[in-house]
Amino acid sequence: MNPKRILTMGLAIGILAGCQPQNQFPQIKVTYPETKKSDHIDTYWGENVPDPYRWLEDDYSEETKAWVTAQNEVTFGYLAQIPFREAVRKRLEEVWNYEKISAPTTYGEYQYYYKNDGLQNQSILYRKKIGDQAEELFLDPNKLSEDGTTSLAGTAFTKDGELFAYAVSVAGSDWRDIYVMQTGTKELLADKIVDAKFTGIAWNGKDGFYYSTYDKPDGSKLSALTNNHKLYYHKLGTPQSEDKLIFGDDKNPRRYVGAGVTEDGKFLVISAANSTTGNELYLQDLTKPNAPIVQIVSDMDNNHSIEDHQDGVFFIHTNYKSPNYRLVKMTLDSSNKDQWVDLIPETENVLSISSGGGKIFASYLKDAITEVKQFDYAGTLERTVELPGVGTAGGFNAKKEETALYYTFTSYITPGSIYKYDIATGKSELYNSPKVQFDPSQYESKQVFYTSKDGTKIPMIITHKKGLELNGKNPTILYGYGGFSVSLTPSFSIANTVWLENGGVYAVPNLRGGGEYGENWHLAGTKMNKQNVFDDFIAAGEYLIKEGYTSSDFLALRGGSNGGLLVGAVMSQRPDLAKVAFPAVGVLDMLRYHQFTAGAGWAYDYGTADESEEMYRYLKAYSPLHSLKAGTSYPATLVTTADHDDRVVPAHSFKFAATLQEMHQGENPVLIRIETNAGHGAGKPTSKQIEEIADTFSFGWYNMGIGFPNN
Repeated sequence: MNPKRILTMGLAIGILAGCQPQNQFPQIKVTYPETKKSDHIDTYWGENVPDPYRWLEDDYSEETKAWVTAQNEVTFGYLAQIPFREAVRKRLEEVWNYEKISAPTTYGEYQYYYKNDGLQNQSILYRKKIGDQAEELFLDPNKLSEDGTTSLAGTAFTKDGELFAYAVSVAGSDWRDIYVMQTGTKELLADKIVDAKFTGIAWNGKDGFYYSTYDKPDGSKLSALTNNHKLYYHKLGTPQSEDKLIFGDDKNPRRYVGAGVTEDGKFLVISAANSTTGNELYLQDLTKPNAPIVQIVSDMDNNHSIEDHQDGVFFIHTNYKSPNYRLVKMTLDSSNKDQWVDLIPETENVLSISSGGGKIFASYLKDAITEVKQFDYAGTLERTVELPGVGTAGGFNAKKEETALYYTFTSYITPGSIYKYDIATGKSELYNSPKVQFDPSQYESKQVFYTSKDGTKIPMIITHKKGLELNGKNPTILYGYGGFSVSLTPSFSIANTVWLENGGVYAVPNLRGGGEYGENWHLAGTKMNKQNVFDDFIAAGEYLIKEGYTSSDFLALRGGSNGGLLVGAVMSQRPDLAKVAFPAVGVLDMLRYHQFTAGAGWAYDYGTADESEEMYRYLKAYSPLHSLKAGTSYPATLVTTADHDDRVVPAHSFKFAATLQEMHQGENPVLIRIETNAGHGAGKPTSKQIEEIADTFSFGWYNMGIGFPNN
């Protein structure tokens, strides 16, 4: 057993929550729970690696449940003693309480949209008859569970709008059940699909739909390896047991299989992959009974997606021989990749594609900022879309017959607004602007470029109140991700307004490993280049300190999932860089991540300890779990995870927190907050989001010695 270690801190009562000198808040007494150590050892390439907390991987065991309870008692006991925690929660609740509405989509004679009156746990699906302003509640997910932890996790209407299929997630799990509704009467049909996972819903007319799932895994449904993804077809009116296997082979498994049907209903499109980058591509002609599935792309070296089909021509978005992507044309007679013809060639900026009203919309990322151009189907540029400002625009989608579409625009200081766009004229008009308690004119958001360790220039957007004094004392969140070709573009967060109004700075660098500059930028942060991502993040912190935005005493590192790995790695490599660390739902055991759920699919970015001794040693060198060193003073740390996270299993966070509490030497608290009845993040109810953010901000400010409000 680990000796019980006590962090001795005297607790004072009745502190005022105003601005106080740094580190003058009374220290809160923390007694870490005892965590049993086993003598478990794994051997990698002739080297023995202890894994004393392996038993915490058993998410169903009573021992693990008792450990979770004990850790939460300590963590929530600590948080309860932060005198302004409730004030922060109330302020978050105040700013969160505004009407939120989505862009409408048209099916049949109705327009459908989501709306939340402010603090509802889940947004409600409403509809209006076209030409009528009378609003009708269509589906209320809040009634699916008492505590709001059951959420919608995917929806699909038939083209005529008469049938509606929707997937439901319980407690944030990636496993979903699918139901079917008749839209005219809002009555559920008998059809029900249980245990679909990583799935879309693709209708084939009104006959039935395609969905994806895995065979039921051995062991825990929440953590056991899922390796063979399969595509099924469900014919309406039949039981799931009769669903037809369309694609999937036990002898030649694919980890990720997805399907869609072209807008004209003529072709089934199948994408198959073994990792998060690169995919095979298949087509099936739905106009011919029992038509074969034809392979279009036979390797997984690049990314490809069929965006549309028109008169025998397929339009494919690809990074084959084009790391920044291009749009090409293909026919079944000339389907070889080297026969594809450019419609919209590659440029220096990363391209994504959408379509609507018979037009193609090319969205480019220029230093993480959106630019949109409108083309016809012959590839002729018609116009550059005039956007409302500098930021992120998305949603340029509509059916071919529609004359208008709706898109969203946002930035770090611009609440997400919806615009209606006339496709013929190119004119935008404001459709909906949320009424938030935030005045953008009082804040500024600017992009800078700083130099990473190897000389690479990295962009970063820094947001704060106008007139900020660069005195090194501003509480600063440095947020990052850096992986899986994910691009971090400017986006408004109502939660972050509370950080900003309290004198805070919010900084987001576009680290290598992301997709902001295409596939080459992504590859520069993968496998044996992964250290570049951590170096970029460290350099961002050093820039903020050098320029006077903050100092190590007022800097917090934050990131989730792959970003949780980022925070865990950086706090272990540079424990002096920041005062506070927030690794959320992180990938923290880099030697075993591929042994859980779909984790093996992340190997394109990470590599695995099994593939070579060189890769093993590289992974072990930065693996947060294995990099913690005894006797080191680490930042005040609040690890966050959830008991139903079956994407990045909570064992990562459990083992990391136990090891951190064992190794850490110093007065900073190192705690873990484990949410119950929640998953990786999607579908988390509003109430739980507010509570977690309140705890996160309160923990950060308290350990920086900053009150709330800070005035």
